[in-house]
Amino acid sequence: MSALHDRRALEETERQQLAPWAAFSADSRGRIFEEPEHAYRTVFQRDRDRIVHSRAFRRLEYKTQVFVRHEGDHMRNRLTHTLEAAQIARTIARAMRLNEELAEAVVLAHDLGHTPFGHAGERVLAELMKDHGDFDHNRQSLRIVDLLEEHSADFRGLNLSYETREGILKHGCHWEHPVPVPEATSQPNLEAQVADHSDEIAYTNHDLDDGLRSGLLVLEELSELPLWRDTREAVRERQPEGSARVLHLRTIAALIDRLVTDLLEASSARLSARAPADLAALRALPERAVGLGATLRGQLAETKRFLSERLYHHPRVLERSRQATPVIEGLFACFRSDPGLLPAHVQARTEIDGVERAIADYVAGMTDRFALQNHERLVAE
Repeated sequence: MSALHDRRALEETERQQLAPWAAFSADSRGRIFEEPEHAYRTVFQRDRDRIVHSRAFRRLEYKTQVFVRHEGDHMRNRLTHTLEAAQIARTIARAMRLNEELAEAVVLAHDLGHTPFGHAGERVLAELMKDHGDFDHNRQSLRIVDLLEEHSADFRGLNLSYETREGILKHGCHWEHPVPVPEATSQPNLEAQVADHSDEIAYTNHDLDDGLRSGLLVLEELSELPLWRDTREAVRERQPEGSARVLHLRTIAALIDRLVTDLLEASSARLSARAPADLAALRALPERAVGLGATLRGQLAETKRFLSERLYHHPRVLERSRQATPVIEGLFACFRSDPGLLPAHVQARTEIDGVERAIADYVAGMTDRFALQNHERLVAE
């Protein structure tokens, strides 16, 4: 017997172990450009690996989540958020007998298109591009993996599988895209749905954590939220002797566990009730199969509203995010007035994608510090 577990053996293992409605690697709808299969990696493993080794993925370390980098070494950035969400996605996918590599690949790529300075930067760039085809970070993530990353001399982009690209696209495509996009559907593959909810669970919990660490949120305010209050009290009952710091850390961990457990139980119940025979039958279902139960879904929505009001729109957060406007507007105007200031590889794309889109691609790809450095060098002087 061979000691090597090759791709075909991995695909056979999926057939034996995954749920009938999972996305099987061997059944992938393929890539935009045909490539030979790998000897010992499945199509979704290769997608994941290409994303992790991309330049856009490495840049996430220096892109804002909520707090800018200099505010503390323990605050989340786009990279740490992505890694936390990927861990949650793997847990959920494994428990539901779904394709872990596909769920992980989608999560690892979902924020590649984010601009410097977080959502504040995205809003500025969207306004600048409203007469030139618009801008949003989901669309930009797909542009990165389909067009902007350099992987082969034969084609642009990473040439990811249909299923991974379907998960990245998230809300469908309503704009011009240079290559065919996955069709919009009310029921994408379950791995994509898992990735979407894992992202939500991750950012809700770590934003609560970072908000408390920063002092912008206080425990008295959080006690207004049933989701936080009930979880914290359950932790206190289990560990009454712990310090306030330990209680805080265990509450965050317990909150993730509570949401993941509820999502698994509610999703399992929906799937058991409908029992689709395969992925094709699953796609025909009228409503999404993955999601929280009604009670925690409402409590999570309440918690997200709280974060929007008390954290994301806190005066200190808004003040820091205001730097996005002059920096991104200044860089965009500078490059538009003199495209010769753009790097050569970006200038080359202006003939294909248009000047404004090439500038948007370049500015969106910048890290916070690179955008500030270029603004100081090209605009502020």
